[in-house]
Amino acid sequence: MRLIGYGGMMTESFVAIMALITASILNQHLYFAINAPGAQTGRTAETAATYVNGLGLSGPPITAAEITDAATSVGEESIVSRTGGAPTLAFGMAQVLSSVFGGSGLKAFWYHFAIMFEALFILTTLDAGTRVARFMLSDGLSNLGGPLRRLHDPSWKVGAWVCSVIVVAAWGSILLMGVTDPLGGINTLFPLFGIANQLLAAIALTVVTVVVIKMGLLKWAWIPGIPLLWDLIVTLTASWQKIFSGDPKLGYWTQHFQYRDALSAGKTSFGAAKDPDQLHAVIRNTFIQGTLSIIFATVVLIVVAAAVVMAIRSIRGRGRPLAVETPLPSRIFGPSRLFATPVEKEVQKQWDALGESATRSVGTSAH
Repeated sequence: MRLIGYGGMMTESFVAIMALITASILNQHLYFAINAPGAQTGRTAETAATYVNGLGLSGPPITAAEITDAATSVGEESIVSRTGGAPTLAFGMAQVLSSVFGGSGLKAFWYHFAIMFEALFILTTLDAGTRVARFMLSDGLSNLGGPLRRLHDPSWKVGAWVCSVIVVAAWGSILLMGVTDPLGGINTLFPLFGIANQLLAAIALTVVTVVVIKMGLLKWAWIPGIPLLWDLIVTLTASWQKIFSGDPKLGYWTQHFQYRDALSAGKTSFGAAKDPDQLHAVIRNTFIQGTLSIIFATVVLIVVAAAVVMAIRSIRGRGRPLAVETPLPSRIFGPSRLFATPVEKEVQKQWDALGESATRSVGTSAH
């Protein structure tokens, strides 16, 4: 398990490094041609070239032929406005990998290999998220008592099925929004993902910091405390800007009221909205974005405030004792580090030779 845990972290770090390399090596004009919305690029190579060349980017301007050739090199008809990040990462990985393995002849292969890799990564994340959300839903509903208390038992299949259906329907509704509402769906929730993800990290770091303090290791609290402080400063500043900025391109509520005023003035189109239905969609979506941003930031502030109170009480000796279960000797042998030493490999052979029945009744202290 330790090998899987450390290996997973190393692989995740590799993906992050590849993303940074991709963003660094791609032509700036091509990068914006891929990631700019279709309403700005026009979704053709000619209009995309005109748009990105007018952004004032460094380097020579890009031509429509160069954009088309870039798409052809990876086996695509077009890469204009392929937003979401996955095509950009795949294109950069294809450039790197094809320069090492196979040359330009395998560039299309590496591009689609990277797309498949990202799709599998997203699917496994979605699977794990669905399982966690289902557990949280069943556990939360069981606290209401009454007949719902039975949901606390994870072996109750009916309850697990019902909660699974609810969770799948919840994220499935996002897919439905993306199909039925061009201005909603992922366009509504994706801007919140970055902030929500970092606020979740802030909550995790807050819990770790409090646990370290309650364990009597105050002198080591700076290890999770410094990343926590940096995370809070950056993420809450971004939340403040998204909520209160007067720039409609940045602030959710400014954009919300701008589109609402346009609708009240009798306009049938405004900004990205081309008809009254899209005007209503933007008003609804910006309301969702602004409201969720406030909720996310408020929840994090409440958690941090409660953590500060708990930490101060613990330092003064008046905090509640740390809830730690009585340690039990392990009945499974494994290396103490990522890779086993020669001695540990020999002990592992002896351990495996004992058989399953012996390992159930004998702890590792006997060895």
